[in-house]
Amino acid sequence: MTAERNEDQDAVRSLRLDDAQDTEALASVLALSAPAPAIVHLHGDLGAGKSTLARAWLRTLGVQGAIRSPTYTLVERYPLGGGGEALHLDLYRIADGGELEFLGLDDAPAMLWLIEWPERGGDALPRPDLSVSLSIEGNGRRCVVNAVSPCGHDWLSRLDRHGLDCDVGGCHQAADA
Repeated sequence: MTAERNEDQDAVRSLRLDDAQDTEALASVLALSAPAPAIVHLHGDLGAGKSTLARAWLRTLGVQGAIRSPTYTLVERYPLGGGGEALHLDLYRIADGGELEFLGLDDAPAMLWLIEWPERGGDALPRPDLSVSLSIEGNGRRCVVNAVSPCGHDWLSRLDRHGLDCDVGGCHQAADA
């Protein structure tokens, strides 16, 4: 995994993920540096790696058993070892955010929201702390992590300390991450 900072160095990280193991490693770094509660919007085309990232994230947080894709159920809930729950949403199949009203998410006290296809939920979704965009790039993936909230900015600082060693010359995966 290789990374670089974009023009707004405090708000954006761009990473090259060479394979699924890199995606899983990134998910672990994100999970271990995350605040609670945390809201993450996952963007990308079909097959870009959103579900792979979400599954690895949940595994890092200690979720046992099957981690199902919420493609047809729209939302899957997972208890977290430290208390609370994680919500994994896949909104690919909804037409507009109004459909979310029937999922009972208004009173969901989740510690983590991982939301695939958030653009389909519109204003019905909570504002993210991080926006993660995945795209296919050759045999690997390009991942752009964007801090959207003040909490997200702090999170990126923790992300750097947990696994990305960045300086003026660019970023690379830290040797001890």
